Amino acid sequence: MTTTFDALKIRYFPLIFASGWTWNLSRWGVSFVGPFIANDLTGSARMVQLAGVALWSPLLFGGVIGGWISDRFDRRRVVIFQFFATIPSILFLGWMELAGELRLWMVYPVLFVTGVGWVFDMVGRRVIVYDLVGSEKIDNALALEASGGAIALALGALGGGSLIQTVGVGWALVVLGALQIISLTTFAAVPVVTRLERVTAAGFSELFDGVRMLRTEKGLVSILGVTAFLNFFFFSSTPLLQVVGGKFNVGPALLGLLAAMLGIGMFGGALAVARYQPARRGLLYVGGSYLAFGFMIGFALAPWYVASAASLAVAALGMGLFGSTQAVLVMDSVPEERRGRALGLLSSAIGVLPLGMLVLGEVAEVLGTSPAIVISVITGAALMTLFLRIRPEVLDMRQGAGESEDNTGQHSSRSRGLPPTVFDLKPI
Repeated sequence: MTTTFDALKIRYFPLIFASGWTWNLSRWGVSFVGPFIANDLTGSARMVQLAGVALWSPLLFGGVIGGWISDRFDRRRVVIFQFFATIPSILFLGWMELAGELRLWMVYPVLFVTGVGWVFDMVGRRVIVYDLVGSEKIDNALALEASGGAIALALGALGGGSLIQTVGVGWALVVLGALQIISLTTFAAVPVVTRLERVTAAGFSELFDGVRMLRTEKGLVSILGVTAFLNFFFFSSTPLLQVVGGKFNVGPALLGLLAAMLGIGMFGGALAVARYQPARRGLLYVGGSYLAFGFMIGFALAPWYVASAASLAVAALGMGLFGSTQAVLVMDSVPEERRGRALGLLSSAIGVLPLGMLVLGEVAEVLGTSPAIVISVITGAALMTLFLRIRPEVLDMRQGAGESEDNTGQHSSRSRGLPPTVFDLKPI
C-alpha cells in the first residue's frame, strides 16, 4: 500500500531530500532578501524585477548546457561543485552589508551566481533521484521533493523577512550561506550511484541533441509549453509580492509571511500528489496551472491583507499540483539516456521567467503593480489555452506510461521495472 513517505524509506534518499531542502531554503531566502534590498534602496518596481531577472536568467540558456553536462559527466560531482560558487558569493554579500559597504550593484551578480548553481543542482539532483528510487517510487519521491521545496520557499521568505527585521540583512545572508554549507555536507555523504557512470558517452555534438528533441518529442514540447507560459506570465510576478504587500502598510516580517503563502500553498498541493499519486498526471499539471492563474487575480486585487494572502495560498496550491508532476512528466517523455538533456530543456523553459519579469516590470512602472499582474495572468491563461489546442498531448499523459517514440520513431522504454540501484562507495 502506498503511503505519503514511501520514498523516504529508500536508502540515501533522506540525505538527498535533506540536502535539497536546505539548498532550497537558502535559495528562496536569497530570492527574498535580494529583491528586498533592491526595493529598500530604490523603491522601484523595475529594479526589484531586475533582481528576479538576475536570479532566474541562467535557466534560459544554461538549461541546455546544464542538461548536457548532467548526461555527459558525473552528476554527483556537478552538484557538489556548484556549492563552491554559491556559498562564497552569498557570504561575501553578507560581509559587505555588515561592513557597511553594500551597494545595489553587488546584489545582482550574487543572485546570478545563485541562479547558475540552481541550474546544475536541479538538473543533476532530480536525475540522481530517479536513478536512486527507480520508476515505481519516482512519483512519490519527486512529489516529496516538491513539497520540501515548497516548505523551503515558505520558510525562506518568512525566515528572510524575520531575520531582516530581527538581526538585519547582513546576518540574514550569513545564515543563508550557512544553510548552503549544511546542504553540501549532507549531499556529499551520498555515495556514487553506479548507474550514473553508464550515461551516454556523448561528445560535444550531443550538446545540441536536446534542441533537436523539440522537433521530434511532441509530448515533451507540450509539457514545456505549459511550463513556459506559467513562468512567463505567473511566476514573473513573485518579486513583486513585496510591492503588492506594501499597500497594507506592514513590516518585513508580515511581508515575508505574505510571500510565504506561495510556499504554504505549494506544499499542500505537492503533499496531496505524494499521498495519492493520481494517474492523470498531465491533467493535474494543466489544471493546477489554471487554478494558479485564476486566484492570482484575487491576490493582486484584494483590498485586505488576509484576503490577499488567502488568494495567494490557493493560487500556490495549483502551483503545487503543477510543480510536483512537472519533472516526472518530462523524464518519462524521453528515453533514459536523454533525461538530463530533457531536464535541461525544462530549465530553459523555466528560463523564460526573467523575460517575463522584464516585461512585467515595465508594465508595472506605467500601470501600477496590481493591474500589471492581473493583465499578465489573464493573458497567460488565454495564450496557454490556444497552445493546448495545438499541442494537447500533455492532457492525456498518465502515470505508468511506459513507452514513447524517440527521435528515430522507435519506441523506447522508460525504464519501468528497473532493478534496484547499486551503490559504489567512491570518493568525489
